[in-house]
Amino acid sequence: MKKNLAAFRYSEQKVIPLYATDAMRGASPVIPMAEQARACGLLKRTFDILFTLGVAVLGLPFYMLIALLIKLTSEGPVLFVQDRVGQDGRSFQFFKFRTMLVDNSDHQHRSFAEDFIKGRLMNGSEEGRVFKLQNDPRVTSIGRFLRKTSLDELPQFINVLRGEMTLVGPRPPLSYELAHYKEWHRGRLAVKPGLTGLWQVSGRSTVPFDEMVMLDLYYIENWSLALDMKIILRTVPVMLFGLGGY
Repeated sequence: MKKNLAAFRYSEQKVIPLYATDAMRGASPVIPMAEQARACGLLKRTFDILFTLGVAVLGLPFYMLIALLIKLTSEGPVLFVQDRVGQDGRSFQFFKFRTMLVDNSDHQHRSFAEDFIKGRLMNGSEEGRVFKLQNDPRVTSIGRFLRKTSLDELPQFINVLRGEMTLVGPRPPLSYELAHYKEWHRGRLAVKPGLTGLWQVSGRSTVPFDEMVMLDLYYIENWSLALDMKIILRTVPVMLFGLGGY
């Protein structure tokens, strides 16, 4: 049977495909056996730690250069710390390189997030569409470059080491974004959020919200270490060329 990525429902913090049998819908999560789930989780966690430690050692001079550029081009701290929502709705502190001026209002982003989640930004033409705030005056000069290349996300390796995030998975939402979620959207909270994911390598800011969630649910159902490695490899050109970034 061909799987329809849109055919999912959310039940008791489990993502369950609607083409599953009635027995599966009633009791089984995406990875049905507890032993298999633990083994997969351990494998994924081991890969997360080893990869992150390697990147941390090799990339340290580069991180220091980014920190220096941030300090030289605007006032404020190097890191931006924000509360995000992780697995099963648990809140955690999320790290990024600061890309905005300090002491700015989030009102504009709150309005944008509501419109994005509710599909109000859709139009008749798919060509050139972007689901991201563009020309945001709050963003610094170096911040625009960091955002376009996703280099601002590098401090989230700290979140990976702390066990709050994983290398590959759905991106963590803000708490005020959850207020606009439909029930099936919450299925993306069934796993740890990721530093990269299918959304990042499938168009990023050119992908509407419902399609982003479908990609997340597809990833959750079809997870494998090979899929993680494939997404990580596909993330590299996205960062180098700023594909879909704004």
